[in-house]
Amino acid sequence: MKIHTDLNHFNANRPVVTIGTFDGVHLGHQKVINRLKDFAKHHNGETVIFTFLKHPRLVTSPDETNLRLLTTLKEKINLFEKYGIDHLVVYTFDKAFSELSYNEFVEKILVNKMHTHCLVVGYDHRFGKNREGGFEYLQKCAKKFSFEIERLDVLSVNEDNVSSTKIRNALESGNIKKANHFLGYQFTLHGKVVEGKQLGRKLGFPTANIEASDKHKIIPGYGVYAVSVELQQKEYLGMLNIGTRPTFNKNADNRSIEVNIFDFEGDIYNQEITLKFVDKIRDEQKFENVDKLVEQLKIDKISAINILSE
Repeated sequence: MKIHTDLNHFNANRPVVTIGTFDGVHLGHQKVINRLKDFAKHHNGETVIFTFLKHPRLVTSPDETNLRLLTTLKEKINLFEKYGIDHLVVYTFDKAFSELSYNEFVEKILVNKMHTHCLVVGYDHRFGKNREGGFEYLQKCAKKFSFEIERLDVLSVNEDNVSSTKIRNALESGNIKKANHFLGYQFTLHGKVVEGKQLGRKLGFPTANIEASDKHKIIPGYGVYAVSVELQQKEYLGMLNIGTRPTFNKNADNRSIEVNIFDFEGDIYNQEITLKFVDKIRDEQKFENVDKLVEQLKIDKISAINILSE
């Protein structure tokens, strides 16, 4: 897959293009990608995904504090490559770009710079200043500039439409299985191991404290989870707690992400780590004393091993 950060030297054979943020690259997006590949094959062309360096809301709403992304740019790049895309355009969405009318975007970028042969859009496609670029308007552009256009219908999974919003809601409520089902893969969190209070070590369950690699990345809701852990190019099993450590912590807003990696020892501070969420084990809870907590952690580990071995 070729990655383009500008369009000055963009070159693709009869490009079949789709546009969007593709947050999550979920089953709905995968359907678009598969259709994109079908059209590229039919037209003897190459697939092109046009996406953005930063999420558009960070430009159009600079005071945005509630943006929660399912995938970082790096994760999206890996997924696009996995799903067999030929070209990925990672465009800088800035104020000037946000002011383009849809007609200007089509003419200046899709036609003049990318020489789009066919454009594939989602069922709810809206783009350009004031989101004026709906399908009917785009059909007129396609006729004017002589490219083809295809619209896709919404994908249904178990009679429930797939959307990034529904996946976020599932993650925030701890429904990992539902989120993973809609994603089509296990929800992943990349981060760095940072120094913690080493409370787990004193309990016989040493944990690595994780700082997410992107501050806008969504974190699943409070609770204990079964996870697989990629560290130092090896994969381990583990259990992870997201919460406030209520047995020890009186500050309810001090959220922590801690993973107990099974059958692992070593100093891993400042190292990169990848967590893949498989299922939720239980809600976070406060225990009467440390002994009760340790007893529950032993049960949690058995539960995690059972989930991860399925």
